[in-house]
Amino acid sequence: MPKVKTHSGAKKRFKVSGTGKIMRDCSGKRHILTKKSKKRKLRLGQTQVCAPGDSARVKKMLNI
Repeated sequence: MPKVKTHSGAKKRFKVSGTGKIMRDCSGKRHILTKKSKKRKLRLGQTQVCAPGDSARVKKMLNI
């Protein structure tokens, strides 16, 4: 039986925390930053926990 490959796009976008939760980057920090407040931009720079519905799909792509 062949090896199971990891989804290349998923492994670049998601990380698994120590407790097994799927972490992702926030969207909205690439461009049009002048109208966004400093507080909002700082918050967008941090990672977030994925929603439970999405986590199942991401885990399947990462073979976890």
